[in-house]
Amino acid sequence: MTDARIPTVRLGDNGPEVGVQGLGCMGMSFAYGPSDADESRATLERALELGVTLYDTADAYGAGENERFLSPFFKAHRDEVVIATKFALAIDPEDPTKRIIRNDVPYIRQCIEASLKRLDVDAIDLYYMHRRDVAVPIEETVGVMAELVREGKVKHLGLSEVTATELRAAHAVHPIAAVQSEWSLFSRDIEANVVPAARDLGVTLVPYSPLGRGFLTGSFAKAEDLTAGDFRRQQPRYTGENAAANAALLDPIRTVAEAHGATLGQIALAWVQQRASVHGLPIVPIPGTRKPARVEENVGATRIVLTEEELALLEPIAGKVSGNRYADMSFTSAGRE
Repeated sequence: MTDARIPTVRLGDNGPEVGVQGLGCMGMSFAYGPSDADESRATLERALELGVTLYDTADAYGAGENERFLSPFFKAHRDEVVIATKFALAIDPEDPTKRIIRNDVPYIRQCIEASLKRLDVDAIDLYYMHRRDVAVPIEETVGVMAELVREGKVKHLGLSEVTATELRAAHAVHPIAAVQSEWSLFSRDIEANVVPAARDLGVTLVPYSPLGRGFLTGSFAKAEDLTAGDFRRQQPRYTGENAAANAALLDPIRTVAEAHGATLGQIALAWVQQRASVHGLPIVPIPGTRKPARVEENVGATRIVLTEEELALLEPIAGKVSGNRYADMSFTSAGRE
């Protein structure tokens, strides 16, 4: 594994320069079963050594625990890292086990102060609306987010899981630096409308779950392979007949991986990274991991260039996937397009 740092790209027209691959930090505290704190810290450090500078978290990850966990690392490397966090997923007052979406002004004000305190920073580099509350005009939500920029609490704005129409409306209020949506060999719905809108507006795409939440790496073949508390056990495409059908879709990825002497995950990531040249816009995927060796593997994908023949072999996969990525798709851009 070479220690050469990965290239950089700008977030939006006027945002910060970041490595062409970021790091999703959610799993270090939340959703994917037990984690080792020391190993997660080592993962953060190794990522930075390799030029990964965009670190993604959210207030909803472990009810703020992920932000608290990351804070010492961010403080130690404040001038080297770009901190991205989010608001919008609140605890349902009638059922503490459920989340509701809130985009109202008082809630955003409450969230920014809480995130600044947990992260122990003066300003957040990239502040996302995590999910869209359709009951609140997006112009109103982005309006208060823009106020946070003027107040110096936030440097740049992002949106997650928005439609092309919502993105255009938001961008008219204040420049949007990045849109985060699921994008992988298994999930390509944003290519129809969101990606062209982002390209037209000069917005960077930040694909989350570019490895299909690990399924595209072959690390698990069905939900039952995962620990009891793992979030993926609730996702339709990893259960029952869906899982079996989707596991068979990895065969073309294996073929391409063998040709490159690469892993399945590297080919899946290389495909996402190469969407930048295919669609003509900056792309910074944020694969999540808790292991330094996996960061090295993931970063290695930035040096793989797939041929036209290999891209053609991978092209049909998404159209054959069984099951939605969430049981409830209403809070995704695909559910509203």
